[in-house]
Parts: sequence; structure tokens; C-alpha cells
Amino acid sequence: MRRLRLLHAIHDFLPRHKAGSEIYASELCRELACRHDVFLVCAEYDSTARHGTIRWRAFEGLPVIEIVNNWECDRFEDSYASPRITSQLGHVLEATRPDILHVHNLLNLSFDLPRLARARGIATTATLHDYTLVCAAGGQRVHVAESHICETIDPDRCSRCFAVTPFRAQMAAAAMARAPGGGVLRRVAETARRVLPVLTDAAARRIPMSPATSGDISVRLGRARDVFSEIDCFVAPSAALGAEYLELGLDPQRLEISDYGFGLQSALERRPHVGPLRVGFVGSLVWHKGAHVLIEAARRLHGSYEIVVHGDPAVGPEYHAGLVREAAGLDVHFAGPFDREDAPRVFGGLDVLVVPSLWLENSPLVIHEAFMHGVAVVGSRLGGIPDLVNDGVNGLLFTAGSPRALAVALQRLIDDPGLAGRLAARAPAVKSIEADAREWEARYERVLQARPA
Repeated sequence: MRRLRLLHAIHDFLPRHKAGSEIYASELCRELACRHDVFLVCAEYDSTARHGTIRWRAFEGLPVIEIVNNWECDRFEDSYASPRITSQLGHVLEATRPDILHVHNLLNLSFDLPRLARARGIATTATLHDYTLVCAAGGQRVHVAESHICETIDPDRCSRCFAVTPFRAQMAAAAMARAPGGGVLRRVAETARRVLPVLTDAAARRIPMSPATSGDISVRLGRARDVFSEIDCFVAPSAALGAEYLELGLDPQRLEISDYGFGLQSALERRPHVGPLRVGFVGSLVWHKGAHVLIEAARRLHGSYEIVVHGDPAVGPEYHAGLVREAAGLDVHFAGPFDREDAPRVFGGLDVLVVPSLWLENSPLVIHEAFMHGVAVVGSRLGGIPDLVNDGVNGLLFTAGSPRALAVALQRLIDDPGLAGRLAARAPAVKSIEADAREWEARYERVLQARPA
């Protein structure tokens, strides 16, 4: 295959941000870089730098172009199509001159990026990781304040939801910093945020600011559908996510279903475990990931078990504090985050991984990791999780958001000590990142050949 120039675009990136899409983008880019010239553009919040500043850095040999986005917005539209960020992305396209733009996420960047690429004759592909194109609150389609899962996109609800998101708080804080004397206030706020992040985030959400109306949300949805037509090929890692985007108006001719690839790790040798059922949660400590459902379920269990929660408390400090309070008196240990190279050790210490998500998950990377390391999975019957976990065959499913249903599933594993091992032994094979990269190379070629000369 010919050598290509590739530009991958994502909302934020390693090493500061370590969620699933960032990890996948990193592994895919590094594998593609073995045969192509690969660049990655992302956004980063930095109140000490000028909004829109372009910075170059490297991550594990990968050239990374970072655009500072401090959410300086004069109107709601600037939150997804900022003229300043759009202009800077134009400079990035000119500097890198890619044959292919591969979009992972336009959050923090600009919905105008695919249009800019098309105007320059650049072919564009996209991996659908979540719902950020159509959900202004961060892509999970959950209204946390009302504990509501958004089966449909309702602009009226979206406007209420956006008003209490961190994005709205960032916009308000940026507006305050630009006011007379705002520089001093910004420095005070940044110091306070490091010391008391929960209180300062709550205070920022109370700063007066024009709300996003249902009309604003509807305009954003219309612009998202424009993006559908500006990207040549979309790939959804799960059939469930793909079906949702088809319902939202994506042309089925532009959509393929193909799961993620992974840098396969050598699992530790697993020996029959004698003792308490070792239950783990691995993920972001935020409401929609559902760790609290696991803690509540634990109070209903009988017999011997131990629960380890792996996640960074700084991601959702208020939520984490609530989890700690709820876990009082239970055999629950909060182990914090871990580095990728420690995954064999972490998963090697588990009998079962619980994925209690409350949002319409795509194809959770943590489930694939459990499969690779011989760990049984108990997951919510929601989104793309049932695409991976076949109930009673290679794992167990339960009704999302129900501590009682989760407790029933875990009790089965406590009562039958060999069940976890039998389920794990039937886990499906996981695609390698090498195979995934080869699939993307073939896809890039098809897209390039389909474009007019």
C-alpha cells in the first residue's frame, strides 16, 4: 500500500486524558505510523494560555498538535463551531496536508473541521465512539440532574441538561475571566479549583449567563446532520451504536460496523482461586458509568466477596466522595487509577468485572480487556454491552440501573464458585490493533478511490 499522510482528530489526548477513545486512538495511530506519516490534533484546556494557541508536542513518538480551548464563547454556537478554533484547525490542515482526515471526536474542536477538509480535497473518515455529535452535554445521552437516560434526543430536556454541565460552567468562567479585572479572578479561581474542585465547579455553574434554548439545541442537531454528509465513511464499533446513528439520520451507505482493535497483552497465568469472589470496577468515576449501582448491590449480597474500584477520584471528586460514603461498612477498596502496563496485574486479581453503565455504551474497551485476561463480565443490558456479552454464555447481563438485579447476578457467582471461570473460558477472541490498522488502510484506499479526481 502507498504511504499516506494521516491526520487523526480527537477532543483530548494522552497522557493527561486516559479514557477509552484516547487509548484506542493512540494505539491505532502508533500502529499506522509504522507505514504512514501520522499526526494527531486535539484540544486542551489551559487558562494560563491564550485561547486558540497551537502547541506541538510528542507522545510516544507520535506528533501531537494541541489547540488550547478555554471555552471562550460569545454564543452557544461557539461551543461546537467556534470561529477561533475553526480558524486554527484550518492552519493545522495547511501544516499537515493530510490525504485522510480521521475524526474520532469533534468535541472541543469544531463541527466545521470536516467541511474545511472537504474544501481542500481531503477525504474524511470517522470512528463513532459516543454521541458527542448529537448530545451537547458530553455524548452520554444522560441527564444526570434528573437521573434520566435519553432514549430520544429532546431539545427541551437538552437545554435544561446543558445548563448544569461542566461545559456551561467553563463557558461562564471564561466569560468572567474576560471581564474587567477578570485576570485576577481567573488566577484565584484556578487556585481554588486545585484546592476545592467540587465547590468551585458548583460556583461556576451559578454564574449568570444566557441559557442554551431548545432552539439552540435544534440548530446544533441540524449542524450535526450536516456533518453526517461531510464525512465519507463512518465506522461504528458496535451494531447498537450504528443503529442509533441511523435513527438520527446517518446515511446507511456511509456506515460500517467494525469493532475496535487492541494491543494484545499477555495475561497472567490464572489458577483456580480459593476465597472471596473478587469483583472489580474499572472506569471513570462519573455517574453514567454506574459504580454506585455496584456499591448498592453489594449491600444485598450474602457470602464472601471483595470489591475493588479502579478509577481516578479527580475525574469526578464529588461523585467519588459519595461512593466512599456509600461503601462504608462494606468490603470495598478504592484502588485509584492504574497505568496500561499494569492491566495484566489488575485483571489478574479479579474473578469478575462489573460494567454497570447507565448510558448507551458503544463497545466498552474494558470488556475487551476482561476477555483478553480471562475475567468474566457482568454488564448492563444496555447499548452495545449485549453485543459483546452473551447472557449465560460468556458473561451475565442485568437490568441497567437496578442494584437488585445486579445483586442477583453476583450472588449466582458467589454461590457457584466455578461459574466465573466457565463464563470467562467462552469469551470471544479480541481483534488485534494490527488487524484493525490493516482494515483502516483498506478503508482509506476505498475512500480515496471513490472521490472524484
